Amino acid sequence: MAILEIQNVSKSFEDNLVVNNISINIEQGEFFTLLGPSGCGKTTLLRMIAGFTNPDSGKIFLDGKNITNLPPEERPLHTIFQSFALFPHLTVFDNVAFPLKMAKWNKIKLVSQVEELLEDVQLTKFAKRYPHELSGGQKQRVAIARSLVDRPKLLLLDEPLSALDARLREHMHVELVKLQEETGVTFVYVTHDQQEALALSSRMAVLNFGEIEQLDTPQAVYAKPKTYFAADFLGKCNLLPAEVRAITNKTLTLKVSDILEFDLDIEEVGEIKVGGKGWYAIRPEKIKANRNMPTEVEDIFTAKATTKSYYYYGDATLYEFTLANGTKLQAMLSNLRATQPNFFDNEQEVIVSFDPQAGNFLVE
Repeated sequence: MAILEIQNVSKSFEDNLVVNNISINIEQGEFFTLLGPSGCGKTTLLRMIAGFTNPDSGKIFLDGKNITNLPPEERPLHTIFQSFALFPHLTVFDNVAFPLKMAKWNKIKLVSQVEELLEDVQLTKFAKRYPHELSGGQKQRVAIARSLVDRPKLLLLDEPLSALDARLREHMHVELVKLQEETGVTFVYVTHDQQEALALSSRMAVLNFGEIEQLDTPQAVYAKPKTYFAADFLGKCNLLPAEVRAITNKTLTLKVSDILEFDLDIEEVGEIKVGGKGWYAIRPEKIKANRNMPTEVEDIFTAKATTKSYYYYGDATLYEFTLANGTKLQAMLSNLRATQPNFFDNEQEVIVSFDPQAGNFLVE
């Protein structure tokens, strides 16, 4: 049974519908992420789970108990916000121990539990320091340890790493996943950072205008987005207008950008019809480019293109090509050479190639 059940929850502020009839089941031990742009409803949904905001309709169950109308202090969960909210007059040890002291834990058991958490977050040697003596990353780890010390059923995290620099955020990604796995506490994480969501989540829900665009594993959402928004919001993606020319069993014949035509296998036809329009979505790293025709062309689609620009990212370079009719196509090529990468020159003709099965068709 799911530890957290969100059933048909909606919330409006005045005439603005922020969360629209959302239902999600989150399993015990998951690292579940709510991903979306500002204003999509992800923080409002988190606040309803925490009890800080009441839904207009729908129900929320935690471990089988209806908590929809419970006040925050009666819910067996904790919330971490962007601000660390540490007690400035308490040491690191006492900040982490605070929930246990309030629950009147036995002193010996309390000390053991706090020391174990401090070791997990690598703060043992900082136990006697005060918050003003800590770095931003250390303060964040104290806040996380304090939230986990009494082993809540659920930990809610509202963009907790947004104030940290990029390198420290990457370090904290590793720490968060490690802590979640070691404690077994279910995490529900809110972020607008696509790379963060991909790196941390066991499953994720992509939200837009208060609705779920797609709910699946990060790998599935990235590789096979189900909607235009999911494809466009999560990383870079070529989204090319496409029309269904024929359907044979579970194979579509697509006319893409009025210049490319190829077959695409799909899991189910569903509502797709001949003449139906939509988009062919394919990630830039799935597209290759060569000066000459590839030697192995079986099941690979090829087309002539012209180099227009490139953007160097260190480990890879993003190229922008145009096809004969002006259609733009991006390709992310790895910089595998030990020496300076051999870039294509602007206006140089190349052969772009890709496996059509690496992309998918999105219905309009």
